[in-house]
Amino acid sequence: MSGNLKTFRIALAVLFTFIVGSLSAQTVKGNVKDSSGEPVIGATVQEKGTKNAVATDLDGNFSISLTSGKQLQISYIGMKTKSVNVAGKTSINVTLEDEATGLNDVVVIGYGSVKKKDITGSVATVDNKALVAVPVASASEALTGKMAGVQVTTTEGSPDAEVKIRVRGGGSITQSNDPLYIVDGFPVETISDIPASDIEDITVLKDASSTAIYGSRGANGVILVTTKSGKSGKVNVSYNAYYSVKKIAKTMDVLTPYDYAKWQYELALLKNNGDLTKMESYTDFFGNYNDMDLYNNIAANDWQDIVYGRTGHTFNQNLNITGGSETIKYAFSYAHMNDKAIQLGSNFKRDNFSLKLNTKPSKRTTLDFQARYSETDIRGGGANDATGVYDSDKRLKYAVIYTPIPLKNLNAEAGSDDDDLGNLYNPVTVQSDNDRKKERKTLNIAGSFGWEVYKNLKLKTEFGYDDYNQEDLRYWGTTTYYVKNVPQGDNQNKPAIRMTTTSRHRFRNTNTASYDFKAIFGKTSKHHLNAMLGHEYVITKQNDDADEAHGFPVDFDAETAWKLSAQGKAYSIDKFYKADDKLLSFFGRVNYDFDSKYLFTATFRADASSKFSDDNRWGYFPSMALAWRISSENFMKSTKSWLDDLKLRFSYGTAGNNNIPTGQLAQEYLSKTTAWINGFTSYWAPSKTMANPDLKWETTVTRNVGLDFTLFGGKFSGSLEAYLNTTKDLLIEFPVGGTGYDTQYRNMGETENKGLELSFTWHAIDKKNWGIDINGNIGFNKSKIKDLGAMKDFGMNTAWASTEIGQDYWIAVGGQVGEIRGYQNAGRYEVSDFEGYDAATNTWKLKEGVADASAIIGAVRPGSLKLVDQPDAEGNRNGVIGDEDNVIIGNVNPDFTGGFGINAHAYGFDLSANFNFSVGNQVYNANKIEYTSTSKYQYRNMIDIMADGNRWTNLNPDGTLCNDPVALAELNKNTTMWSPYMSKMVLTDWAVEDASFLRLNTLTLGYTLPKSVTNKMRIGSLRFYATCYNVFTITGYSGFDPESDCIRKNALTPCVDYSGYPRSRQYVFGLNLNF
Repeated sequence: MSGNLKTFRIALAVLFTFIVGSLSAQTVKGNVKDSSGEPVIGATVQEKGTKNAVATDLDGNFSISLTSGKQLQISYIGMKTKSVNVAGKTSINVTLEDEATGLNDVVVIGYGSVKKKDITGSVATVDNKALVAVPVASASEALTGKMAGVQVTTTEGSPDAEVKIRVRGGGSITQSNDPLYIVDGFPVETISDIPASDIEDITVLKDASSTAIYGSRGANGVILVTTKSGKSGKVNVSYNAYYSVKKIAKTMDVLTPYDYAKWQYELALLKNNGDLTKMESYTDFFGNYNDMDLYNNIAANDWQDIVYGRTGHTFNQNLNITGGSETIKYAFSYAHMNDKAIQLGSNFKRDNFSLKLNTKPSKRTTLDFQARYSETDIRGGGANDATGVYDSDKRLKYAVIYTPIPLKNLNAEAGSDDDDLGNLYNPVTVQSDNDRKKERKTLNIAGSFGWEVYKNLKLKTEFGYDDYNQEDLRYWGTTTYYVKNVPQGDNQNKPAIRMTTTSRHRFRNTNTASYDFKAIFGKTSKHHLNAMLGHEYVITKQNDDADEAHGFPVDFDAETAWKLSAQGKAYSIDKFYKADDKLLSFFGRVNYDFDSKYLFTATFRADASSKFSDDNRWGYFPSMALAWRISSENFMKSTKSWLDDLKLRFSYGTAGNNNIPTGQLAQEYLSKTTAWINGFTSYWAPSKTMANPDLKWETTVTRNVGLDFTLFGGKFSGSLEAYLNTTKDLLIEFPVGGTGYDTQYRNMGETENKGLELSFTWHAIDKKNWGIDINGNIGFNKSKIKDLGAMKDFGMNTAWASTEIGQDYWIAVGGQVGEIRGYQNAGRYEVSDFEGYDAATNTWKLKEGVADASAIIGAVRPGSLKLVDQPDAEGNRNGVIGDEDNVIIGNVNPDFTGGFGINAHAYGFDLSANFNFSVGNQVYNANKIEYTSTSKYQYRNMIDIMADGNRWTNLNPDGTLCNDPVALAELNKNTTMWSPYMSKMVLTDWAVEDASFLRLNTLTLGYTLPKSVTNKMRIGSLRFYATCYNVFTITGYSGFDPESDCIRKNALTPCVDYSGYPRSRQYVFGLNLNF
């Protein structure tokens, strides 16, 4: 018995030893993927409670031998750590979910994409969530205040207002600083025609390591727009619609009828040196001075309310349908916008269609197709005033300066000696007399074929065609400057039209080859390398037809003249064929990283442009970037509890700019129409721009250092960046007066932009039913003109006051584009500045040492505008105000800009507020000058800055002109302003205002119905919302809007507030419905 028991014990011990040995040697194999099904490379698979760990290979596979535990812990940067019980298992499949850090978000870059955590350049992205939460009319508006270093300005309030985007300031001087726009890989002129509902995300590339892959076109930054694609699974249908009402946000207060009449009386006296027998210019329209009380407490015409005070209405709707299978995915969308704007005759309508197909014919091939069509109709409003050639046709000013009461007998025979009625017309009439209608149609078609020829070797070819057509109809009525001066004799003072058709076609072919070296390095290697080579060819053809007719019957309005164009007399029929714009490119990129810790990117692009001669045709644009993930170092292990990711980046590279018109290599000749050469109606003449066959690339060198951080499990993330950009061989439109030409494009000069940027996102509260997110950004940019070649400086005339002011912007070495030149305001001449009044000559004599400004403002008397007499190089003053006393009096460039937003949600409700701000920027308030000065004109109204009691008065209570020094001083002891009476418009620093502002751009409150309700309704989701645009603006600026930029004939006269379309405040009510 004991022997048997002994044998049993031995057998039991052997069995136990075998079982324990089996357990200790348990091997578990598995695979780790992310939520999209892609393998997670380099994920840590660790036996819980031990140091036993392995990493996943390039296919996400792993194998681990367990020592004693039954739990595996799988972790990866930017993903939620997951624990898995493996007791009794030999294989597992694990899916890791993304953490709230966003590190694994895929970001689109040039000709590819990369995870956010692996970015080495300066890149910022706005995703679809931000676009859906707050409705915007276009993609451009969606960027406002969202990104550090990206300044987005809506130049004025018209529906077709230009949205100006500047990435880190821009380096060009006379040429456009617009960034390159790429939509789904295709270069386009603008993204304003793309509805925000079609967009998946918008990415801005800011430094050369990101933009150099686009070579010649990337110097001013690149904006990549990716539209929505289909997804496999069930069909998803979404319908979004909103209706809005809007009203003007701000108006100007003007003089009352009584004050207006009183000032017109004083003005008539001043013009006639106080001679009461020559007051017909007043009495013929207003009656006698003794009847002034008749104008007290009478109703005035509120022309601002009449012209742009109507209630605007906007209806916007869009339908999106997506779906598909593993082999074919589709996305279709339609969007419609109809905007009746606040200004008379101003309307905007847009329709967009898009279709996107992504197919996978076989395991190794892809075939994609997409088409976008946009049709936009614009009527009136905004565009004429901002870009019009004739400054006298700026029409919106009349709503402020026109007479507040009807005046009998006031017609074109009244007014200044050299301009009928002082260029003053009924505001409603000038609206119809400056009418315009534009119809724009764009079609973009693109297709691509991808083939994985060999494992990890992928070839792709893309073709694209862009067709742009615009019809622009312009009408000049009988009140316009144009019909009084351009048409020939009998056709003058009769309506005229211009009909312009622009047709542009662009073809693009891109071919790329990419290879991932993971198979060569092996599945367990910590080295990761991929490379891409490519070729691109883009050709653009454009022609313009411009037909002009004069002499229409005076009762023809715009619609009649456009329809019956043959009723006018042909003035010009011009057809312009622009030289083909061809671009041939070769490019490549290499991405390398070691253990996702040390990252390196290098790009190179060679561009050949037809805009340059054979000797200068090719431009070469290399770049490189390094990144170090500090948080992955062993010495940072102690920070893992709170530091998710810390990455230091550095980049250096070059990008180019060929943003000049085609046809500059050989002299162009144009057929010109004339009405002023006897016996000739047309002639051939060279263009006003002199040819230059020696032009070459403008090149920008950028240096960027950045620090990306993610903390506290993704709760707080952001980036800090510093940059230095230098642009050399500037393409400048150089003035060449005296040569028979106006300008010539030359390579000359150098500019510099340097700055700091900070952006952050804070998920302050993230609970199941409620949460709060806060985001913000701020950017500092300082620009400097380092060289202008043969020039030291030059000026530019905005011409808002014709030639009265002269060159009011100054461009000089050491300065910046946007510096304003004018006189310094010294207040007003007081009685104490004069020796006395000479009745014999009707003049006031200045005291010795008091500077005489009569050459600028006209005859000087007490109350006249006083200007500073600037010292010369030796510190001496000449006592006479002249052009030499013009100095730099302002700068429109801000010290810093930025924005911040607050997004909250709780139990189905959501609230978002988005702010943007600018500090240190100034605005040239030309309106303020015109609304407070007479110049040579009569009968104009003024704003209340010049109300009675504020302005200097020369009027005795008995209606005579006061020339008694003591009485005059007593009359004005409480007034603060100078007299509006002067011979011309004068720019002083008083009209250059600090326009720093904080604007609450949008405020949205929404509510999403609970799932229990929508399930019963058999819909996916339903959200109702209300949004207010332009909620409020905190600013010290006295004009219509601190972002006004109303004269944009070239890049050298930014931020002038003059006769612009005022901005509105908009209230939106809408819904988001998903099936």
